[in-house]
Amino acid sequence: MKRFTYGLLMLALMFTITAAQNVLDKVVAVIDDEIILKSELDQEVSFFAAQRNLNPNSPELRKQVLDAKVEEKLLYAQAELDSITVSDDEVDNQIEMQLNYFVSQYGSAERIEEAYGMSIERIKREMRESTRKNLMAQTVRQQKFGMIDVTRREVEEFFTNYEDSLGVIPEKFKIAHIFINPKADEDIMAKARAKAQLLLDSIKAGADFAELAKANSDDPGSAVRGGDLGFVKRGVFFTEFESAAYALQEGELSGIVESPVGFHIIELLERRGESIHSRHILVKPKSDGDSDLRAIEFLSDVRDSILSGDTTFAYFAKKYSDDKDSKGKGGLLGVFEESQLEKPLLDMVYKLKEGGISFPKRLDIGPDTYGFHIVKLIERIPEHNPTLETDYDELKRLAEFQKREEKYNKWMTELKDKIYWEIRI
Repeated sequence: MKRFTYGLLMLALMFTITAAQNVLDKVVAVIDDEIILKSELDQEVSFFAAQRNLNPNSPELRKQVLDAKVEEKLLYAQAELDSITVSDDEVDNQIEMQLNYFVSQYGSAERIEEAYGMSIERIKREMRESTRKNLMAQTVRQQKFGMIDVTRREVEEFFTNYEDSLGVIPEKFKIAHIFINPKADEDIMAKARAKAQLLLDSIKAGADFAELAKANSDDPGSAVRGGDLGFVKRGVFFTEFESAAYALQEGELSGIVESPVGFHIIELLERRGESIHSRHILVKPKSDGDSDLRAIEFLSDVRDSILSGDTTFAYFAKKYSDDKDSKGKGGLLGVFEESQLEKPLLDMVYKLKEGGISFPKRLDIGPDTYGFHIVKLIERIPEHNPTLETDYDELKRLAEFQKREEKYNKWMTELKDKIYWEIRI
């Protein structure tokens, strides 16, 4: 139920890159100090149509895409008027998320480079400005409409008005899991610490910190910038990292600092009040086959213990799960429609009966992060017509969405009267 404009945000960044490589043939819209190029619009229309099997020559689709882009530019213009800023870290994190998304679509980073005719590092550089503007646009919208709420009476009125057009509620699955991240053994930890110590000794002997970070750091987000983490306030990094970093003087180098993700070498570059500008090299212990096997065997034992009735799934999740977001809730992940579950997880869930628990399966979290989990199907909710009694939370979300959209559309009309914009097609 997201607006068309929000859906385009995940696609717009890459099209900005390819459009920048084309001849700037025509300006199709002007919004404050921003422009939209015909080549840029053509690219987005083509991709959007291909993704949804639509006709790219449809005038209605072209207008829809252009209107969405105009709204994004207006949001950015308002963000500048409101002096909204986003940090370099926010931009970097968004770029990494975007690239991970495109890797999942293309299959590999190499295929992305081939498709766009440039290296991943250049793609990141090309994406920075568009990413920053889109984050500013998202921020201004979130500030104005992110906290919309509705009363029970409003939900009931929404249901009364739209009951006939809501359709059926798809089948849903209430699931929980216990996730184990394989732990490296003492020998692997010792090897990682030894590597970090060699790098630290090299820096002390005169080696260039930035070059060593680029070649050796296991933090991909900062490694490409020579380990530079930018200015960050307290509360962002791991406690162990912050304790060491904030204890340094400007220009001072730390010893080997251990955190939950590995071993760090930290240099404090600058301090501004409670914000610090630092750089680091991270050496992660690499799990081996034995660690994986131990995780699988542990989860198998947990599963057997639960099925035998010794204790509950929630008990083991709270005590042992490495998923911090769900362990406090007894491993509960939530209620999902089929379309919201990735295929590996959906395949696991489909094979289970209510109350059933899967065998351990690998779960990939990111490019370099994985673990193993067992999944419990708590409840299977059949497809049904919505009612206030059984689907109140879903109806409340729909009512909130409608209210948010009505307020947003009214505000956007006012914004179009306040900020200069012009379509030139």
